Amino acid sequence: MIRHSRWMGRVVAVTTAGLTMGLLGTVASAQEIRNDVQELRRDRREVRQDSREIRGDRREVRGDTREIHRDRRELRGDRRELRDAYRSGDPQAVRQARQELRGDRHELRDDVQDRRQDRRELREDRQDRRHDVRDLRQDRRELRRDVADRRGR
Repeated sequence: MIRHSRWMGRVVAVTTAGLTMGLLGTVASAQEIRNDVQELRRDRREVRQDSREIRGDRREVRGDTREIHRDRRELRGDRRELRDAYRSGDPQAVRQARQELRGDRHELRDDVQDRRQDRRELREDRQDRRHDVRDLRQDRRELRRDVADRRGR
């Protein structure tokens, strides 16, 4: 029985010391609060920058889509011209229509690749913004916690 009470006394003493040290260690200093505020500003700036990049990427994707529609319209016209050239029987006209069709196909493929790349960049920018927003929320929580600890001192 005596051994049990000694053991219990040690546990209580160590627990109390640990809690006291933990509480004293968690009180935020003014410098930590200043650092949290600076980090919060930096995160806000990053979120705004990511939003600007996302708007720019969306604009580029819209422009690429317009170019693709234009290229497809040109391809329809080129196919029509090639048909007409075949009907006319003029070998020079057929050669020129084929060359024009080939060039427009290359332009279409390049525009499709550009749009794919822009969509990839848009996806990456959205992910970056998501991460930055998550960091911003975490920093706000830390700042609130530090200010509360400082006031509770």
